[in-house]
Amino acid sequence: MTAPEIQKPLLDVRGLTIEIETRRGPAVIVDGINLTVGKGETVGVVGESGCGKSLTMLSLVRLLPNKIKVKGGTAEFAGRDLLRMSKSELRQVRGGKIGFVFQDPMTSLNPVMRIGDQLCEPLIYHRSMNKAEARTRAIELLRLVGIPGPEQRITAYPHELSGGMRQRVMIAMGLACDPELLIADEPTTALDVTIQAQIVDLVKDLRKKLNMSVVWITHDLALIAGLVDRVAVLYAGTVVEDAPVGELFARPTHPYTRGLLASIPKLSDERASRLSSIGGTPPEPGRRPKGCPFAPRCALAEAVCHERVPALEPVVGSNGHRVACFVAQRQMMEAA
Repeated sequence: MTAPEIQKPLLDVRGLTIEIETRRGPAVIVDGINLTVGKGETVGVVGESGCGKSLTMLSLVRLLPNKIKVKGGTAEFAGRDLLRMSKSELRQVRGGKIGFVFQDPMTSLNPVMRIGDQLCEPLIYHRSMNKAEARTRAIELLRLVGIPGPEQRITAYPHELSGGMRQRVMIAMGLACDPELLIADEPTTALDVTIQAQIVDLVKDLRKKLNMSVVWITHDLALIAGLVDRVAVLYAGTVVEDAPVGELFARPTHPYTRGLLASIPKLSDERASRLSSIGGTPPEPGRRPKGCPFAPRCALAEAVCHERVPALEPVVGSNGHRVACFVAQRQMMEAA
């Protein structure tokens, strides 16, 4: 009897390293990240501002700002390395097979183009549609993401729409060519909680309808609790914990993850004068500590934490839960 074939992940990032040019020379800002996304899976990428979430995803489609370069690693998408594709090959993937919802729709949408023209552009390029076919599809997309009166809205400029509607247009653009993978970079930032909930429900619904994979970038752990299948926690350009979402909330293992979860206010909490917070600040690029990057802020740090960088290793007794922490690993071994 033959063994069942192991399905390869749709996206497989290995050892991704990104550097930025500074006045003091090159500085590492993303340090050897490993990340996988399965077919039809939704993965949340979380962490404080500046931890490398957006840069990691932008590097996959080679849209990094000037002076920021990928210096190592691979990023295989459907078996092909995105980082080594030619420009013409990448253009076929970017927008066609990988959709991207950028952080701020007001600055990401072209202010002098009608939203219909912006929706039609990728359809004409990637799907070889004529203008009439692309317009029909653009109206369908606006209706799909819940914009009322799409036949009239398609002629609007971005400034004529509300923030929630602009975000829906960005999602429609990301979905225009039925991508296999959608990368959503903090798509609910600056939206009120009602609109946030609508956007989250919309992405969940579209994921099921289109059977696509999703990477959801955010700093809000509470937001993704009911949205994703798995969470990768980033700190200072490294993955410090990676776990199924239920496991992460039930058994957070890394001190940084615990700190993030503790900072979320809960209705069941007793009245307190101050919310819980993580002391200190993340290291600046080029000034990373010698050992674990979180050690200077960690109340549990031991001597080894300041000398060596912990590897991302499986958590004892778990399935798919990994953590990069000497203290957590030791405590689990002792408990076992």
